Amino acid sequence: MRRKMKTRVIVLSLLYASCLSWTVQIIPSADAHDIQTHPATSFIRIEDETFDRQYMQTGETLTVQGSIVNNVDKGIRGWASIFSESADASNRWEVLARDPPNVVFEVPGNSVVKYSLSAKALEPGTYHIHTQFNVDKVGSELGPGQTIVVQGEPIIKAIPFTNIAYQLLPIVLGSIIMIVIVYYFWRKRK
Repeated sequence: MRRKMKTRVIVLSLLYASCLSWTVQIIPSADAHDIQTHPATSFIRIEDETFDRQYMQTGETLTVQGSIVNNVDKGIRGWASIFSESADASNRWEVLARDPPNVVFEVPGNSVVKYSLSAKALEPGTYHIHTQFNVDKVGSELGPGQTIVVQGEPIIKAIPFTNIAYQLLPIVLGSIIMIVIVYYFWRKRK
């Protein structure tokens, strides 16, 4: 009876551990999505934000330009991107070009850096789009933004098989290990 209880505790512990690890993988943390409560840092300001169009078709390119102003004496590292929100679409944009060209760049102390971002709309909808400058280890700053209306058919991008295999491999291996462990204890019990 004692041996049966010990086996049951081990199996339930392993089941709990696998469920917990699965849950941690499924529920993403908020900062992993670069979605924060917009801290409005005093380090950086986005000024002169302009959009080259208000209405466009899917597949067309939207260009956002402006200035990133550093308000402190020290240089600040970060990266510029596009933040979009929509009530009727999945916010699918493909960034095509950046200027400055590096993904992460430094804005020198008390200076202004001109930027330009180009992105292709992949899904129709009404979007409110901002320039988002993500300050390394601090948070993000949003520009004033503008509403953009995208019309047309959605553009479906194929997902490479390697991405799917890369994500499925740990799940399959973990499942096989759990099945082997459960089978081992089940056979041992008989």
